[in-house]
Amino acid sequence: MAVSIRGLSKVFGGSPALSGVDFEVGAGEVHALLGPNGAGKSTLIRCLSGAVQPDAGTIVIEDEVYTELSPKQAIEAGVAVIYQNTSLIPSLTVTENVFLGEELTRWGFVRRGTQRKEAAALLHTLLGSAEIDPDGQVGSLPLATRQLVEVAKALSRANVKLLILDEPTAALTESEAHIIFDRLRRLRSQGLHIIYITHRLQEVFEIADRVTVLRDGKVALAGQSVANLDATAVVTAIAGARVVHPPRDEVGASRPVLTLSGLSGTRFGPVDLEVGAGEVVGLFGALGSGRSELLETIFGARAPDAGRILVNGHAIDPRKPAGAIAEGIALVPADRLRQALLGELDATDNVLLPSYLKLALFGFRRLAAERRVFASAAAETSFPTALAHRRGRQLSGGTQQKLIVGRWLRSARPIHVLMMDEPTQGVDVGTRSELYKIILESARRDGRAVLFASSDHEEVVALADRAVVMKAGRVVTEFQRSRLTEDNLIQAAHLDGAEGPAGNAGWRQPGARHA
Repeated sequence: MAVSIRGLSKVFGGSPALSGVDFEVGAGEVHALLGPNGAGKSTLIRCLSGAVQPDAGTIVIEDEVYTELSPKQAIEAGVAVIYQNTSLIPSLTVTENVFLGEELTRWGFVRRGTQRKEAAALLHTLLGSAEIDPDGQVGSLPLATRQLVEVAKALSRANVKLLILDEPTAALTESEAHIIFDRLRRLRSQGLHIIYITHRLQEVFEIADRVTVLRDGKVALAGQSVANLDATAVVTAIAGARVVHPPRDEVGASRPVLTLSGLSGTRFGPVDLEVGAGEVVGLFGALGSGRSELLETIFGARAPDAGRILVNGHAIDPRKPAGAIAEGIALVPADRLRQALLGELDATDNVLLPSYLKLALFGFRRLAAERRVFASAAAETSFPTALAHRRGRQLSGGTQQKLIVGRWLRSARPIHVLMMDEPTQGVDVGTRSELYKIILESARRDGRAVLFASSDHEEVVALADRAVVMKAGRVVTEFQRSRLTEDNLIQAAHLDGAEGPAGNAGWRQPGARHA
């Protein structure tokens, strides 16, 4: 094999991220790498790119054997990685982005004409595209074209042997994704080794030659030919042994607290949805499904294109998060460090942020009232009061998340709708179970509507009373608690042919056609 990994292992803080992983990629092959969140995919590609050094194992790239790679060594070995978040600078031209950091110079001056010619030749020869203007500004290009420029940038270095793409179509439409597939087939025909990471099973059957599934840092399905697999086998490998969750009664009909009627916005819509009092509803979908954008629009962080938002039957129009909070809507975002937590403030201040004005009297702080609110939030989430004056950035991920959730559960402002995006991302298993219990009990006791988005099928099964599956910005199906299984979620989110809320009769295998 052209690229071979043997016995790769890596431990972070006592928890194994990779445990003796074997993985191979042949010349002129697209090898799909799949697995749920936390499976070890990111760690594996970071080992290949030199960002992380493994604790054990070897990496072989065309007869060169490495026990570890630095970023410089990885580049010299011919490894190029394209991550989910583009590295392009929108204000620069295509040519300037392709050669960014690797400019062609002579006597200290950039050879702009030479760069332009080489960028044009690269786009045409390697990607088969003469339609991308080397002088065009990247910020004005469609998303699919930007991804092609990203590929060109990766391939602009001489000696590229292994191309790794991490969710390259997550933010693309179906037609845009097909443009990427066409270019990848061309690169494959030129003998390039390609690792393709995706959550979309349909793409595996469309573009990949072989597939490997990681689960819990181990290989669950090893380099199987896609031609010999069906979707069920792949879903089973991803889901693995079922986690047994405590039995829970289905939530009966209750008054709607949050109602969405024909709501449309950036990358989603139209969406019709109701969340009742005391109900926990999960939005499940892959990256780019529109689930995060939907929550941000309800919270006023994005402007809607059309539709209505009602809270307790009252139509609202939050144009800013402050307006949503005033209407009783709260959001715990996925990126708590950049969007929710103020790292230099202590735990008390972080909890009280949305409550200070509400608690103040004639512009003066009421310290006793503030202490009561903090104590109530800490008790609600089992937050250690000994850490009340510890800076937010000094807390563990799980403790930070308790802090942010507690901020809204015991806010001085009434919160009718609690929304969460990836509610336990970067949280250890023990704290995750605690948070599930806290969220469920709070919803039931306070009659609050809870709407959360997650790409983790196990989390949705553990936490949701009802699951709504989104794909390409639209709701494709819905599962009540009695039919809420990991297999159903994975198939609905990642395969074509979702029938809708009534059942699964419309499922079809990749490549099959409707009659």
